[in-house]
Amino acid sequence: MQLSAEVRMLCDEVRRFIRDEVDPRSRWIEEHDTIPDDLVQKARAIGLFGLTIPEEYGGSGLDLAGKCAIEEEFGKTNYGFATLIGNHTGISTAGIVALGNARQKQKYLPRMASGEWIGSFALSEPQAGSDPAALRTTAGKNGDRWILNGEKIFITNAGVAHVFTVMAVTEKTKGIKGISAFIVERDFRGFSVGKNELKMGMHGCSTAPLAFDNCEVPAENLLGPEGMGYVQALKTLTAGRVTVSARCVGMMDKLIGQCVDYMKVRTQGGRRLAEYQGLQWMLADMAVARDAARLLTQRAIETLMRGERGTLEASMAKLFTTEALAKVVDCAVQIHGGMGYMREAGIETVYRDARIVRIYEGTSEIQRNIIAGQLLKDD
Repeated sequence: MQLSAEVRMLCDEVRRFIRDEVDPRSRWIEEHDTIPDDLVQKARAIGLFGLTIPEEYGGSGLDLAGKCAIEEEFGKTNYGFATLIGNHTGISTAGIVALGNARQKQKYLPRMASGEWIGSFALSEPQAGSDPAALRTTAGKNGDRWILNGEKIFITNAGVAHVFTVMAVTEKTKGIKGISAFIVERDFRGFSVGKNELKMGMHGCSTAPLAFDNCEVPAENLLGPEGMGYVQALKTLTAGRVTVSARCVGMMDKLIGQCVDYMKVRTQGGRRLAEYQGLQWMLADMAVARDAARLLTQRAIETLMRGERGTLEASMAKLFTTEALAKVVDCAVQIHGGMGYMREAGIETVYRDARIVRIYEGTSEIQRNIIAGQLLKDD
């Protein structure tokens, strides 16, 4: 896919930032499960929090192709840091950019572009992860306020976010057409963020539950038309699945590079690993998986950028790339042998991080349901 000179320059800048600032801190982030404040400030300084926010609000205004190019670079570094930026510049700002009115955009987007306010997207609930239509968080109108009650779980960036895009049921009798979106600020009365969850991977990125106990949200913080929350969520998730795919491609790319380097220098039985045909075949399969994933991701990007729905293409890309990553990282551990199981090589960290991509943004099973549904639907 042809990228503009500006996007290529931005990719180069991100690559340097990752090399000089993020990678040297990656082990510390992994062990302490937090991202240092000074690293966040450096990310703010080079504009990483405003990648997808329009230029008139202080951002870079990247389109989906540009965003995915950056995500591929993020796939080659600390996953927690990549998720902090990727979630903020993806699903956490997409709703305000797409549906926000002039006042909402002017109030929130400049601060979100600078990274002063970090965003979060709140959809999942204990009984409504893969099935957003089962939401139980409610919002009722009371004068010039909406009153929200309910809970959310597994919310990315929750511990550090100031602005939350929250989905809630405003009309129970209308099903999915009764779900609306709201902009909730961290200090709104009746809103609270729970304890940070301890996770298998994705260390450094906050994941926490949210609680709404008669939470008061100003009427003007309804995001888009009432009843359009679920529709917007689906559009946001479709694009989000493509950016996840792009990051997975970056992860595979780095793993393959590590394996190539290791196979060229590591000896076993008096021969370099690169001379063993069994390992050559494993490496070849990894490269085929990466390139197939990249092509599926590019097709999905192009489909969405033409203004088409892209539901089928996005789900295919997400399903294939996340499943392919699981196989590639497993092969990477195997090629490295005992060293691949040690923290020193960094492969085991990717092994744990890679597990989440088959769950969030729609599980692999949900992607299969979507793909089959698209194939079977009547035209």
